Amino acid sequence: MPELPEVEVVRAGLQAHVAGRVITRVEVLHPRAIRRHAAGSEDFAGRLAGARVDAARRRGKYLWLDLSGTEALLAHLGMSGQMLVQPEGAPDEKHLRVRVRFADGGPELRFVDQRTFGGLALADLVDTGGTLVPAPIAHIARDPMDPAFDPAAAVRALRSRRTEVKRALLDQTLVSGVGNIYADEALWRARLHWSRPTAKLTAVQGAALLAAATEVMSEALRAGGTSFDALYVNVNGQSGYFDRSLNVYGQAERPCARCGTPIRREPFMNRSSYFCPRCQPRPRVA
Repeated sequence: MPELPEVEVVRAGLQAHVAGRVITRVEVLHPRAIRRHAAGSEDFAGRLAGARVDAARRRGKYLWLDLSGTEALLAHLGMSGQMLVQPEGAPDEKHLRVRVRFADGGPELRFVDQRTFGGLALADLVDTGGTLVPAPIAHIARDPMDPAFDPAAAVRALRSRRTEVKRALLDQTLVSGVGNIYADEALWRARLHWSRPTAKLTAVQGAALLAAATEVMSEALRAGGTSFDALYVNVNGQSGYFDRSLNVYGQAERPCARCGTPIRREPFMNRSSYFCPRCQPRPRVA
């Protein structure tokens, strides 16, 4: 699933191409795309008609369009969701689910989702810690790229959770935006094994891990994100290329870029963890 850099690339594109425009018509072409909007397609389309998009915003992996400061169009990209800006009259994508047209007659916004795990919904904006966010994601923590992010508080939150360090890093209520890819990359940079107990994570190690996560996600953002297939794209349909710079994720049996030891893969929460057994030694069992 897309992580912070991939979602931020989409947000920036929406800010450039959609912010400041007024919605005139919305077509819901597949009801599953708005299943999180309980009132249904007609209510969804009717409430959006006439709304002005003030800004495109993000918290962690979550993306939304600010509508006049009181309501938001919340988008969850899931595994294959795309927010595309296309000229009116351009051929419809095979998996087009929702179309949004604007008063200026310019490019329309299209939500395309092959696997239909993502979706759109209207939500009220609520104040959490001085920032307005959609109510369904009010529990999501700030991410390392948020200007109000508190690294020391995030380290304390990670260390207080009695689990493995990677599980804590993926907990979006502690630190948001980090998924499986950037967790593995950050752990490699911080020289920490994914199964290290958070109870044995020092404050210095926690700070180094968050710094590594911030660093790797910043680098990925400059590369347009990580795209392993044509599903992760920006609003113009272009893929990112940070996959060329990954040090451990997906690199099983390839030599570690730091020491040359073959990278290993282990099962983790129905997914995988990639690490260097020399640079990231497994913690000793008490």
